[in-house]
Amino acid sequence: MKVTRFTALASCMVLLAGCMLGPNYKRPELDLPTGEAADHFSIFTNVKWWEVFDDPVLNQLEAEALAYNKDLQAAAARVDQARAAVGIARADQLPSISAAAESGRAGNNNGSGQTQSTAGVSASFELDLWGKYRRLSEAARAQLLASESARDTVRLTLTADVANNYFTILMLDEQLLIAQRTLKARQENVRIYESRYKNGYSTEVDLKRVEANMSSVQAQERQLQLKLTQTETALSVLLGKSPREIVENNVPRGKSITEITLIPDVPENLPSDLLARRPDVRSAEGKLIAANANIGAARASYFPSIPLTASAGYASGALDSLFMGPSGVWALGGQVLAPIFEGGKIRAQNKKAEAEYQEMLASYEKTVQGAFKEAYDALAANRLNREIFESYKQQTAAMQRSYDLTKKQEDAGLIGVTDLLDVEENLLSAEMNLASARNDELAAVVNLSKALGGGWNAEGGFGPYEELVKKQQADLKK
Repeated sequence: MKVTRFTALASCMVLLAGCMLGPNYKRPELDLPTGEAADHFSIFTNVKWWEVFDDPVLNQLEAEALAYNKDLQAAAARVDQARAAVGIARADQLPSISAAAESGRAGNNNGSGQTQSTAGVSASFELDLWGKYRRLSEAARAQLLASESARDTVRLTLTADVANNYFTILMLDEQLLIAQRTLKARQENVRIYESRYKNGYSTEVDLKRVEANMSSVQAQERQLQLKLTQTETALSVLLGKSPREIVENNVPRGKSITEITLIPDVPENLPSDLLARRPDVRSAEGKLIAANANIGAARASYFPSIPLTASAGYASGALDSLFMGPSGVWALGGQVLAPIFEGGKIRAQNKKAEAEYQEMLASYEKTVQGAFKEAYDALAANRLNREIFESYKQQTAAMQRSYDLTKKQEDAGLIGVTDLLDVEENLLSAEMNLASARNDELAAVVNLSKALGGGWNAEGGFGPYEELVKKQQADLKK
């Protein structure tokens, strides 16, 4: 009869040990577009996606940023913290074992004394009948996933910022060359009109207009130099440069902005696996999973906890006989601790956990909204910026032809200097716009890569947490 009761009790304990309170995680239902992932997007799932631009200097800068950027180092440290938290959560599910030894002498007013020595090992373990510690471990693993994905978000943003700043530097280099070439031509115009004015072939009004035009281009050149310096220092910070290196501004150059390889057009279909591609979405879902698991851990606080203790060792009145003879002792024990009254603390903790889940759910849904908006905008920008560049290219060619013809007319005395200056201004503006449009084209490719998740596409669905999610979803169907 005793054996039967013991067997029934043991079976009940095993069944309870497999029980976990709280809801199992299920990915929220979202109204997503039906676009299919196409092979066209495979270029953006390469870890080193920036290599598509075929610029060795850019590749070098990206490598430096990944090695030395301070924000990325801080994000990596947060991953290490989350990984350690997983170890702590797992340790709570295992027995705790400790050893202790003590020896002393006690007496009374008569001076008599007695020596007492002890040595032993003790172990304690709490039965996780309601799944509290398993839920906490689940939450810790989800937070680790969120931290890893947050690090990948920092990495993706960093590499995109490096590429965009580098291309901006190349654009400013091109615009600075245009300004310097134009300024040189304006200075020659001033020299010619000063000579004409001195010899009576031109009026002072014409001379002052030419001088004003030269000063305007000179100011534009100085503004470009300032922007170039600011962009170079910004890139140096991204690369993790020291203060001395930032001040020196030794940013290398590779190809010119007109020589950078531009990938072919990308179709306007959003990939269906965008949620798996984007690390910020994975990070938000990791936090949602953790909040869901914390609901179960909070609900377990309503139920009793059963800590078990065991100890074994030696006790003796003499230190030299501590480990001899009948000095061995042992003890086994267990207790049930059930909450009776805590002033509504447990109920408040449950409400807090449920509210945190709702917060993470709203944050996850907003992140998904932002992901598809950013991807859609990037696809549109990639197409439209190419069309804009072609328009500016045609405008620049037409303005160059117009300038050549107007200059011949001005040299022949058929038109005044005012007409020539207007055409020169329009040509300068067209050339500047063309360089800017080229930069916008390249930036659109960078931003599209970032919007589609770059090279941090989780293989096998939701990454290392996928199996747990699938298991939980399967349990819901039972």
